[in-house]
Amino acid sequence: MNVMNMPPALVDRRALQRQRARALTDHLFLHDVIVDELHERLIEVNRAFTSVAIVTGFPDFLRVHFPNATIVPDDDTLALSPGAHDLVVHVMGLHWANDPVGQLVQCRHALRPDGLLLVFCLGGQTLHELRSALAEAEAQITGGLSPRVAPMGEIRDLGALLQRAGLALPVADGNKLTVSYANMFHLMHDLRKMGETNAMTQRIRHMTRRQVLTQASSIYAQHFRNAAGRVDATFEMITLTGWAPADSQQQPLRPGSAKSRLADALGAKELPLERSKD
Repeated sequence: MNVMNMPPALVDRRALQRQRARALTDHLFLHDVIVDELHERLIEVNRAFTSVAIVTGFPDFLRVHFPNATIVPDDDTLALSPGAHDLVVHVMGLHWANDPVGQLVQCRHALRPDGLLLVFCLGGQTLHELRSALAEAEAQITGGLSPRVAPMGEIRDLGALLQRAGLALPVADGNKLTVSYANMFHLMHDLRKMGETNAMTQRIRHMTRRQVLTQASSIYAQHFRNAAGRVDATFEMITLTGWAPADSQQQPLRPGSAKSRLADALGAKELPLERSKD
């Protein structure tokens, strides 16, 4: 492919790094949620992992919780050695990846046979309130739309990426975390401190008109105000689980290989189909 004809990357990685560098540790509450979730899932797996790698844009935060892990940045090319780890954890980076499948493939190659990959990222319902309010306000005032919130994958699509990356026993699940703020501006201020503001390549490079923001805040409060008089913001937390293929894993049976009939197992009476007279 001619490099000159390639579309620009979705994410401006330099801008993302600048935003992350300004993030404040005491505002990484989503990472706190993920750390708790990670511990619970590892307890459920009930396996001792001896070589753990963590892919993250916030190495200092994760190093406090996992001091013995190999921690690498979520660059386009991951600094992971092939077959070196029995557990790889990808934290809050997949929704900023220019090549999500490539990230998962690199993680799979870094796993030993029957090694576990856990991915924690934001899903498509994240900040749908903010996205809606900004779009409506900008359309009303300027007559157009600008990319302001990065597109994030839906849970079904993200689960399919695990299979595309060659991982076995893929599972995708998620839950929605609702956080309340005094108003839309407090939410945007919090996102800045989390390092999760707009880093898309096609973002506008000038200050947003004050009228747009004021109108968006009014729309936000009108549609998403809660009983306490504050506004709600949704963060959809997605967890992807997959295993590096191994001969010891359970394998699906070949079609037609069953040795007993389902009707017999259920104790059900089979009735013949009536043929149509037409």
